[in-house]
Amino acid sequence: MTREARAFWLRAPGEGEIRPAPLPAPGPDEVLVRSRYSGISRGTETLVFTGGVPPSQYAAMRAPFQEGDFPAPVKYGYLNVGVVEEGPARLRGRTVFCLHPHQTAYVVPADAVVPVPEAVPAARAVLAGTVETAVNALWDAAPLVGDRVSVVGGGMVGCAVAALLARFPGVRVELVDANPARAAVAAALGAGFAPPERAAGGRDLVVHASATAAGLQRSLELLAPEGTVVELSWYGDRPVTLALGGAFHSGRLTVRSSQVGAVAPARRGSRSFTDRLALALDLLADPAFDALITGESRFADLPDVLARLADGRLAALCHLVTYDRE
Repeated sequence: MTREARAFWLRAPGEGEIRPAPLPAPGPDEVLVRSRYSGISRGTETLVFTGGVPPSQYAAMRAPFQEGDFPAPVKYGYLNVGVVEEGPARLRGRTVFCLHPHQTAYVVPADAVVPVPEAVPAARAVLAGTVETAVNALWDAAPLVGDRVSVVGGGMVGCAVAALLARFPGVRVELVDANPARAAVAAALGAGFAPPERAAGGRDLVVHASATAAGLQRSLELLAPEGTVVELSWYGDRPVTLALGGAFHSGRLTVRSSQVGAVAPARRGSRSFTDRLALALDLLADPAFDALITGESRFADLPDVLARLADGRLAALCHLVTYDRE
């Protein structure tokens, strides 16, 4: 007898709904996972929610277990933590992370889930995909001991990068954001804080994650000669304009992209996607990451919650979605 779960779908840009989702019986190499929490990746998911994914990026933006196609109808998301109810003995009863859309339960291949370490609370583990992005960014950026580093943009990804950088020996990291409320988050992560107009200059490295042209421009302005901006922002269909006069050429500055869809070249020969995700989960044993979870709501409220996140009525870094057992 086919069982049924419930899933969040984007029916049309700006309009979400909860739909039934048939659950097949898991095969010998599959698991049935009952969701405990999922997280809303605010920047990417609100872009999807508003229909802002450009057609040229439809394929690149697909989530691992996405159903439907952009702009809509589409089932999208990738931060899920649940408990394995059926599957191989080594996984049954384990709390696991999976790159799965918002859904009360689901069946996936067993190798698509990664066990959450006992030292990591299940709610905090929804940040694994974000911390994995930060790990990949720092593999790309390769900061050195004693570097002066700024992170411009205090969203989920920027804060995760700042948290990791604050643990590098001798690195002085400053989180730069126009929202003064991010100062408390930066302090909890062990980083300094400054608004854009007061940010420290002469930086060896700047990681940009504000998804604004102004933020990228300011990132370039903060660099020391021959410094690098590592660009993590996803702009969707919005054009970006930069002024590349002044010190850009004379200072031999660099703008380099980093994207989590591929393992950074520096580690591609020795680390798999699973290795990278497992590392991110291990790093989440640090309770400082709790500062990134700034709101909570029930799964049934997702259509309204995503609408409020998208139009700015609800402010959040990572918004936690909770699931009642059915």
